Amino acid sequence: MVRVAISLFLVVVVLSSFASPSSARSFITAKPRPIDSFLPKPKLENAGVCSYTVIIKTSCSSVSYTRDKISIAFGDVYRNEVYVKRLDDPHSRTFEKCSSDTYKISGPCMRDVCYIYLLRQGSDGWKPENVKIYGSSIRSVTFYYNLFLPNSVWYGFNVCNGISNTKSSSQPIITDSVAAM
Repeated sequence: MVRVAISLFLVVVVLSSFASPSSARSFITAKPRPIDSFLPKPKLENAGVCSYTVIIKTSCSSVSYTRDKISIAFGDVYRNEVYVKRLDDPHSRTFEKCSSDTYKISGPCMRDVCYIYLLRQGSDGWKPENVKIYGSSIRSVTFYYNLFLPNSVWYGFNVCNGISNTKSSSQPIITDSVAAM
């Protein structure tokens, strides 16, 4: 009887960690892809405003730094979207290799982020390792790039198809783990 109680307790603890809104998600088996038809959405009128933190880690095998224009767009299954035309600052040497750049971005409130695209425009080149996004109303998520982005092509992930609207989604490309923020 004690074994059954302990087993049930462990099952509840494990399952609750997957359903926790503070759990982190990592997209580890999906690979980033180019998207030809992507057009970022203009700012939505009358949308609630939420704050997001985006941390972009540049690979140690990237160029020493880039002067290229870097744009980002990310959103949820309902196409609530955050778009920033230029993250880079050519005067501050952002996106140096082996470094992380952190951005505080405001945009429409959304459910969990399930797509992200980066756009690089220029001739220097750039290799992002990963992009982590978190906010007070979403679970943190990390997208792993680890490749040189092509020039003038939106490149990223869209794993919105098949993601359940419930917090206990168990899609094969998402791994949930409790994150200490």
